[in-house]
Amino acid sequence: MAIQAPWLDLHAHPGRCFLADLGRADPLANQLVDHDLIAALSAAQDAGMAAVTVSTVADLRVLSPDPDRGLRATRSFLPGEAYDDHKRQIDGIGRLLAAAGSEVAVTAADVHSAHQNGQTAVLINCEGGDFLEGKLARLAEARDAGVSSLTLVHYRVNSIGDVQTEQPAHCGLSQFGRDVVAECNALGIVIDCAHATFETTVGVLAHSNDPIMVSHSHLDHADRHHPRLLSPEHARAVASSGGLIGAWPSGITSSNLSDFADEVMRLVDLIGIDHVAVGTDMDANFRPVMRSYADFATLPHLFTRRGLSDEETGKILGTNALDLLGAVAG
Repeated sequence: MAIQAPWLDLHAHPGRCFLADLGRADPLANQLVDHDLIAALSAAQDAGMAAVTVSTVADLRVLSPDPDRGLRATRSFLPGEAYDDHKRQIDGIGRLLAAAGSEVAVTAADVHSAHQNGQTAVLINCEGGDFLEGKLARLAEARDAGVSSLTLVHYRVNSIGDVQTEQPAHCGLSQFGRDVVAECNALGIVIDCAHATFETTVGVLAHSNDPIMVSHSHLDHADRHHPRLLSPEHARAVASSGGLIGAWPSGITSSNLSDFADEVMRLVDLIGIDHVAVGTDMDANFRPVMRSYADFATLPHLFTRRGLSDEETGKILGTNALDLLGAVAG
């Protein structure tokens, strides 16, 4: 029997992995209740996933809930705090993956090898470049630790570029942001413009030699606008440069998986089948309509009902993502 096309999740926080290695006295420790990275990876394996992404949260220590905006930074970092927490997350995730016997992949070839062996590989992402603290050398350090993609910005306005949910501070991509883009290209790190403004994204596209992704977002709606969503112009800009939009199963746009499949088709109709993937934001999503990787396995049926072939479904669920990773990292 032929092996199915490899499935890949562009962006996720399975088991709330960013809370790994917190002490019991830490105020965030209670958020780990009922979340388990090893259990989440087991569910991904059972669903037949070729790879899932495990993401740190670079601005975690300064974020607080906001009734109108969801999350936002409510204070500045203390000196060295962003880097120290980045190291805590990377080291903690590494120990959990080692305990689970999970292989970290940094290239498409690594993922293909795992898939051929019936295993689920793990890709490591840093959501936000705050940990860099102006030091480009930390990108190579992250790469050496297994990081294969960098989401440039998150909810805090950092030194790289502007975010969708705050007032602009840089008028797009900063000069340091340009340096970060060049270094990511040199190291083979995939650049992710999720959370970045249109102007920041355009700046990245102008300075990157490699295609990029927006790992988890969707097209905006006139009747339920949200700043985290994309205009058609924004999505087309990423796609026309060879990049990907990771469809986001969030309650901002969807109430259930059928709604989500409709949202995916909106993207396909606008930018083409070759530029759409899936980024679940698993275990850290806003009103998620996908709560387990078992739900991922129901997507092929939903796409078939909407007229997609097996090959087209395979592109959305993983082949496109692997092609991007291969183009950037090998």
